[in-house]
Amino acid sequence: MKDFNGTKIIAVDHGYGNIKTSNTVTPAGITAYDSPPVFSGNILEHGGKYYRIGDGRKEFVPDKCMDGDYYLFTMAGIAKELHRERLTAADVHISAGLPLTWVRRQREDFRAYLMKCPQMNFRFNGTDYRINLVGCSIYPQGYPAIVERLADFKGTNLLADIGNGTMNILYINNKKPVESRSYTEKYGVNQCMIAARNAILDRFGIKIEDSIIEQILRYGTADIGKPYLDCVTQTATAYADNIFATLRRYEYNPELMRLYVVGGGGCLLKHFGNFDRDRVTVIDDICATAKGYEFLAYHALRRKELP
Repeated sequence: MKDFNGTKIIAVDHGYGNIKTSNTVTPAGITAYDSPPVFSGNILEHGGKYYRIGDGRKEFVPDKCMDGDYYLFTMAGIAKELHRERLTAADVHISAGLPLTWVRRQREDFRAYLMKCPQMNFRFNGTDYRINLVGCSIYPQGYPAIVERLADFKGTNLLADIGNGTMNILYINNKKPVESRSYTEKYGVNQCMIAARNAILDRFGIKIEDSIIEQILRYGTADIGKPYLDCVTQTATAYADNIFATLRRYEYNPELMRLYVVGGGGCLLKHFGNFDRDRVTVIDDICATAKGYEFLAYHALRRKELP
C-alpha cells in the first residue's frame, strides 16, 4: 500500500489462482453462508451474507465483470492491506489489471465494476471497514511486475506472465513495451494442475488433493510416496516443455533475446524447466505484479495521468 496525499493506493491482482495485494496472497476461492460459519478466518460480511475468502477454487471466467466474486475479493484485499496499517477507514484508490490483450476492450467495464459502490461498508474478520473509493487504475498484467527494473531491458526481451488461468506474452525492445507484439494464451498453471490430477487418477486410480499438487509445483517436492511424486514431476516437466514450445511459436529465440518470467508459473519453471538459466530471469515474488500496479498508480497520480 502506498500513500498519496492521504489517499491509500491499494493494488489487487485478481488472479485465477490467487488474489494478491502488495503484501498478501489468498487463494481465489469463496464459499457463501447465510449464517456465521463455525470456524473463523478470512470471513467477509457483506449484504447480509457471510463469505469465507480463500475456500475452494474458482473456474476460469473470460470476463471478471460478469462474476460478483471478484468484487468481494477486492473488499477482502483492501481490508488485509488496511489491517496491516491498523486502519479501518480510508480514502482508497484501487490499482488492478487485466490480461494484456483484453485490457483495451475490458478496461472501462472493469473499472466501473470495481467502482460500482464508491462507499464500501463491510466487516472482515470481525472488524468493520468504511472505504471511500476515490479512483481506480487498470493496467495490463505482467508488465507492472518488471517496470521498476526496465533499466536492465536492453536489446530485445520477452516477458512471460504465467498465471493460473492465462499466460501473457509481451516483447520489450530497448526498455519499451511493443503493444503490437503482445499476446494472451489460455495456458496457465491450472492446465498443469488438471493434467497432474488426471495422470494420478489414470495411473493409480486415486484422487490426489490439489493442495499436494500445488506444493509440488511451487516447491519442487512434497511429503508423498515416490511413485506419486514422480508422476506429478513428469507431468510438470512436460508442461514446462510446452510453455517453451508456446513461446517459440511467438518467435522466442534464447540466443537472440532474454526471457523474463513472472507470475505463479515462474516457480514451476524453476523446478521443472529445461533452459539456460543465464539467459532466463524468473521473478518469483508472487506479489510483484501487485507492487507494480501500486508503483504505476502512485507515479500516475503525481503526474495526474491515470489509465
